[in-house]
Amino acid sequence: MATKDRILEEALTLFSENGYDGTGVEQIAEKVGVKAPSLYKHFRGKEDIMNALIDNAEARYEEYFGSERHIGKLPENREEFIAVTMDRILFTMRDTMIRRIRKFLVQEQFRNERLAAVTTRHQLEGVQKMYTRILAGMMEKGLVVKDDPELLANELASPVVLLIAKADRQPQLEREITQSIERHIRHFCDVYMTIQ
Repeated sequence: MATKDRILEEALTLFSENGYDGTGVEQIAEKVGVKAPSLYKHFRGKEDIMNALIDNAEARYEEYFGSERHIGKLPENREEFIAVTMDRILFTMRDTMIRRIRKFLVQEQFRNERLAAVTTRHQLEGVQKMYTRILAGMMEKGLVVKDDPELLANELASPVVLLIAKADRQPQLEREITQSIERHIRHFCDVYMTIQ
């Protein structure tokens, strides 16, 4: 692994464990196995490292989870909707980088305006906007009952976000939480999908 990538990896671990203010450039350098001045060959400072981490995480999230701009193929039926939705959720719950970024964001969202915006986008607005588009498209195809797609997206996403937060706090319950999330999604489909 390149030094720059090792810096980001170790910084993310330290930020997620100790917080941004609780982590110094010297600590990051020590974890990487270099002297602090060597870090400045790759990054201007700790804030630059944090910004690179956020940019990398957002790109990864966009690629593997999706967004309002990148919703992927509309599901054609109930089981496809459930499978695609569960794949996205499992990515969010199990991807090491995304889990550590989420832990870091939850801690730091009240101290940093950019981190607050990123947290809101990924835990609330982004997911809701993406599913608003997906559900609206499925309504147009007659797969979901005609309703307010934004409200349905909120109804679908909000319990999932809370359950993922619980899994972050209690990772030993991941299996049960994943089952609860799937039951919620299946119930949502039972109520709102026109096809079974």
